[in-house]
Amino acid sequence: MDTRTDLIYGIEDRPPLRETFFAALQHLLAIFVAIITPPLIIAGALKLDIETTGFLVSMALFASGLSTFIQCRKFGPVGAGLLCVQGTSFSFIGPIIAAGLAGGLPLVFGVCISAAPIEMIVSRTFRYLRSVITPLVSGIVVLLIGLSLIKVGIVSCGGGYEAMENGTFGNPKDMGVALSVLLSVMFFNRCGNKYLRMSSIVLGLCVGYVLAFALGMVDMGAFASQSWGGFNIPVPFKYGLDFEWSSFVAIGLIYLITAIEATGDITANSMISGKSIEGEGYLRRVSGGVLADGMNSFIAGIFNSFPNSIFAQNNGIIQLTGVASRYVGYFIAGMLVLLGLFPVVGIVFSLMPDSVLGGATLLMFGTVAAAGIRIISAQRIGRKATLVLAVSLSLGLGVELVPDILNAVPESVRGIFASGITTGGLTAILANLFIHVRED
Repeated sequence: MDTRTDLIYGIEDRPPLRETFFAALQHLLAIFVAIITPPLIIAGALKLDIETTGFLVSMALFASGLSTFIQCRKFGPVGAGLLCVQGTSFSFIGPIIAAGLAGGLPLVFGVCISAAPIEMIVSRTFRYLRSVITPLVSGIVVLLIGLSLIKVGIVSCGGGYEAMENGTFGNPKDMGVALSVLLSVMFFNRCGNKYLRMSSIVLGLCVGYVLAFALGMVDMGAFASQSWGGFNIPVPFKYGLDFEWSSFVAIGLIYLITAIEATGDITANSMISGKSIEGEGYLRRVSGGVLADGMNSFIAGIFNSFPNSIFAQNNGIIQLTGVASRYVGYFIAGMLVLLGLFPVVGIVFSLMPDSVLGGATLLMFGTVAAAGIRIISAQRIGRKATLVLAVSLSLGLGVELVPDILNAVPESVRGIFASGITTGGLTAILANLFIHVRED
């Protein structure tokens, strides 16, 4: 049964073309940077060339367009049938970088594709896993994801991994540009104008890019050497596939947590869109959305992109605009696919100095950590929860801060537990299952 809302257009309504386009554009402004950021960070960590980086950015946009269309259109049991926007997930960045350093892009795409069915299986059995993946466990993992990514953001602020190698890391230019982006994003985000607030990250990046250009930090030679015409034709399995068990386990755990996050996002979207959040209709909607989440990540891997997830920030835009029509999602999907087909988009962002991206991502990653804290704080923190929190954060952050602690263990074991997200996440699951405390 639908609930009463203040919506102007419901899920099945078709707004006029102008209003549909304007609503889609607002969603695009809110998600564009979030979609392209993971491939830029991963490419920087793996020291990929500009051409490869640009292609990965383009395919991230292309895959996000396909994923959004599948979620909104709904094909049989696949898809939520809501205005659900999907994009490249931040949660996988750490494990993907670890896999990429171990085996390059073939290993990255191999394990991302092979582990995607985990989320698809969870979508069919979610009601039975609620006692294992509790909100406390999910909150701990989200918090660890945010905290581990802050390190990646700081590296970008100082000039990136290349600057760490050539001795220029933390130079005044990079730090100044990163600070200007951070302050710009914060300024626009606190503005009373809703359009400035929604596009705060895009505007902050523009400020930083212009400043970096004025300071001579943009490689003009690379600009001139690039081919700006033509199209980026999606080529399935362009970089090949590889497999390794430790990387599979690390990526598989994130898929498990992503299923929980997707459930929360679809529930919130259902509420905002005036749909019931109980009964068989709701369960089918959630199950179809999570199934599509995993299937879309599988498709993204085929087209040389990284796992996708539902973006929570778009729920806020639905509230803001009063437009919940899933037909708006078709326009968003079309825009993303078109942007992905033009190489110029990927090239422009691939040539952006690391410090420009760092200033924006530092705030974004801090927001991820804050989301984890909010999830945890919403639970009752008794003695058991305190113990679960303590052991999970201690081991997860310990491995993240002092990775050499694993030097003496076998390579296969080190590959699994090298990521603080994996170590802390597995610890949280096991501790929550096996710690029994008599609460006073």
